[in-house]
Amino acid sequence: MFTSVLMIEKALTSADVEFVTTLHGDEPVAFHVLLQPRGEQADRLLRAIDDVALGELDEAVREGGTPEGDEARSMGERALAVSLQALRGTGDTAEGRLVEDHPLDALRKLVEEVGADEVIVLTDPHYVEEFFHRDWASRARHKVGVPVLKLFSHSKA
Repeated sequence: MFTSVLMIEKALTSADVEFVTTLHGDEPVAFHVLLQPRGEQADRLLRAIDDVALGELDEAVREGGTPEGDEARSMGERALAVSLQALRGTGDTAEGRLVEDHPLDALRKLVEEVGADEVIVLTDPHYVEEFFHRDWASRARHKVGVPVLKLFSHSKA
């Protein structure tokens, strides 16, 4: 069985689930999902700049409305439950947890704990962070000791 740590920031779409569950053909996969709600993991200014770079000016204006704190945690718990159910629905195994602080430390610890074969980082584009190599995938490559695959989510939440 192939073991993947899947790092996400929102609920997986059906297209995302199909994408990650077919990466290894017919080989069964055990997914260990880490979800850090978007409101907790990124600075509002960086998110607003990303929205402007994507031409989504309306989203940039609404960045102040992004859930934070307990509201983001509650949404994160629901997003994690939906994602795990969708992954299990494909016949793969899946377990997961929310990340409260320091996502890369949690990622490194989980990779070691489960003996992961790879890390998949699946997020919306974050152009400013990616340009400066401050996105999760770029930073994880130096911390986890296994291959890191960076994928973009198939839709915005």
